[in-house]
Amino acid sequence: MVLIIRETATPQQIEEMLKTWDVFIKIAVDIERKILAGGGVRHYECEQELLKDGSRQRDIWGADWSPYTQEIVFESIINIRPSQNNRSMIIQSPQIREQVSQITQQLLGGL
Repeated sequence: MVLIIRETATPQQIEEMLKTWDVFIKIAVDIERKILAGGGVRHYECEQELLKDGSRQRDIWGADWSPYTQEIVFESIINIRPSQNNRSMIIQSPQIREQVSQITQQLLGGL
């Protein structure tokens, strides 16, 4: 199940998003709206939920987040977008990585 997180996630929401992969959560982060969608099998599912909610594709970046280590892996197929100078699955811009990190930590971190 994919959840859209707009405020600090509850422990129950974290558990729900962990059901798919157990040790990490696939997330898509809207760096403009400062929200994220998490859970599901693929980042694409999270991205689609954000798009349905009004996000713009150019503002959405994919990553994996581990609640146990508080680590983020900035890699997803949805990040391949040559039009934004990101030709890799890994988020190449340090500024975008920092935004994704800050939003993720604010909404999911500390649990």
